[in-house]
Amino acid sequence: MASVLNISAYLFSRIDDPTALRAVLLERATAAGLRGTIILAEEGINMFLAGDADAVRGFVDTLRAEPRFAGLSTKESWSADQPFRKMLVKVKREIIRMDHPTIRPEGARAPAVAPATLRRWLDQGHDDDGRAVVMLDTRNAFEVDHGTFAGAVDWRIEKFTQFPDAAAAHRDELAGKTVVSFCTGGIRCEKAAIHLRDLGVEALQLDGGILGWFEHVGGDHYDGDCFVFDERRLLDAGLSPRPA
Repeated sequence: MASVLNISAYLFSRIDDPTALRAVLLERATAAGLRGTIILAEEGINMFLAGDADAVRGFVDTLRAEPRFAGLSTKESWSADQPFRKMLVKVKREIIRMDHPTIRPEGARAPAVAPATLRRWLDQGHDDDGRAVVMLDTRNAFEVDHGTFAGAVDWRIEKFTQFPDAAAAHRDELAGKTVVSFCTGGIRCEKAAIHLRDLGVEALQLDGGILGWFEHVGGDHYDGDCFVFDERRLLDAGLSPRPA
């Protein structure tokens, strides 16, 4: 029986005291019996947590009570076992490393497209303005190999810090098209979409990433599974761990 609630969540929101907040969140999460990883940086928070459903949701509700985290949105899935071995809270320079300091999503988000709207575009073969839609996978190559959108563009990057150079090299190929960047939960594709727009590309992010797509749409237009960075490793379109 799947009784362990797993959540992923991120929010680009200014945090002036990430080191002090680290101690608070570690104590709070440990007391609630949670395991997983929380990454803090001045640009925001990124977290993957698992545990008793009431404990996980209570932890999130307490975070949302702070104005800087009020917009935190979670994606939920379930597992029979705890997929994390310990509870970690880390302070880093970026909550997802891109090494491109001019990209500051906490200031303004990239435009997003909802899963239902994107499914309609993919069904009809173009967006509402008649432009070709390009699905751009911003994940690492080994993640892509487990599953991706049908026909998606994949630049075979090995780490996200390589994305800006890849985008510059392929920018002209995207001209005149509506580019939808996507990733696992939304964090990488949000930074990617902002960077692409800075390069003059008409780019949107898939709201909620692949996990959000699975939640709202299922497996339509997607081939394979979604790689996740915990002991579950692969989730199918029903957000269930893929049996080994």
